[in-house]
Amino acid sequence: MKSKHKKITIYQVAQRAGVAISTVSRVINNSPNVSKKTKEKVNEAINDLNFRPQVSARKLASREPQMLAIAVPSFTTPYYNEVLKGVKDEIKEMDLDIVIYNTGSKNPKEGIENFFHRGTADTVITISIDIDENVHRQLQSSEIPIVLIGSSHPDYNYFELNNRKGGFLAGEHLIKQGYKNLGYITPAVETKAANYRKHGFLDALREFKMPVIEKFFLSGDSTKHAGFTEEAGFEAIFKYDKMGEFPDAIFCSSDTQAIGAYHALNKLGIKIPEDIGIMGYDNIKFSRYLDLTTIDQKMYSVGVMATKRLAEIIRHQPEDKVQETIDPVLIARNSTNKSNT
Repeated sequence: MKSKHKKITIYQVAQRAGVAISTVSRVINNSPNVSKKTKEKVNEAINDLNFRPQVSARKLASREPQMLAIAVPSFTTPYYNEVLKGVKDEIKEMDLDIVIYNTGSKNPKEGIENFFHRGTADTVITISIDIDENVHRQLQSSEIPIVLIGSSHPDYNYFELNNRKGGFLAGEHLIKQGYKNLGYITPAVETKAANYRKHGFLDALREFKMPVIEKFFLSGDSTKHAGFTEEAGFEAIFKYDKMGEFPDAIFCSSDTQAIGAYHALNKLGIKIPEDIGIMGYDNIKFSRYLDLTTIDQKMYSVGVMATKRLAEIIRHQPEDKVQETIDPVLIARNSTNKSNT
């Protein structure tokens, strides 16, 4: 037979402790703005009543945001993991719970539209989601604090990544290292970030009057994570092999692609950098152990900066917006060191 005991609520805890429900909420959320004596009184009431707080109860007891949703195309790739680490480490300073919403990498804009229909978050950080008119309407109608990472829009706080400059730095580096015939492994699924990287890479080839060899611009067949994966890089190398011709050096759209390409080249007996140069993009942790030249997007730092800005919006509701474009930097390592060959 089921118990007929009524569920204890936050209101009963407040009545028992002789405090406001907002005070109980602050104690539950470990707010520093409660005296030691009051905390002890509230905790005693919680223990006496055997109260188990839930997110819904906390929300009822406070007008401040309680839940941060991070909308991201994938949370299993190293690039997004680095951004999420920055958010996670900085969020410790804020009184928020976190939920990660995977929008999917093939159509993240549709995914975030579905997310806003649910209306489950009090505040949002989006990562690598382009803001078209449909998404913009969803964001506006939600009327909650929002910060964008890896995209931009004039109506929002954002930290955009300068992918075009990153692509240019990659092309410039390979050319200055003495490589002539350059290849580029693109993702199988077209993305705004990848297109900007490609355009930047082509800008460098044109500026230094280098040939653009179209057949050396190719992708793997894998569409998982939009084709930024190890599998995609591995597959692309075997396309070069089937072609019977390799570039002097290859720029990969991501470090994970470069890792797959690295493995494929090793299987074919092609030495790096003696036979071919290779570089990636993102500067994930594993790239340093491969001695892989790459482009650092400052992913962790961007996650921290976006979360700090979100805290400012929640606490002070500033009228001005922070809208920054983060310039990447080249990390030159041995995988493109032509002077050693």
